[in-house]
Amino acid sequence: MIMASMMTEYLGYAAGLLTTFAFVPQAYRMIRTRQARDISMSWAVAMTAGALLWLFYGLALQSPPIIAANGVTLLLLSIILAIKIRHR
Repeated sequence: MIMASMMTEYLGYAAGLLTTFAFVPQAYRMIRTRQARDISMSWAVAMTAGALLWLFYGLALQSPPIIAANGVTLLLLSIILAIKIRHR
């Protein structure tokens, strides 16, 4: 039972790592180019709000993989949203 629990935890970290770091190239490109015209404002707002809610959910469950993944995702999406707002 403990081994299955550990495997589930590792699965959560792997999923979080992949989905979170998928935003890194986009955030990096937007920081470098200072352009955000290809990003939809509604997408940026919805994704940021969704990451915030997932973070709250992870905190409520006390789930380290959910907290870690969505904490970093929220940071990256906040950067993307800030650049989108600033460079409309």
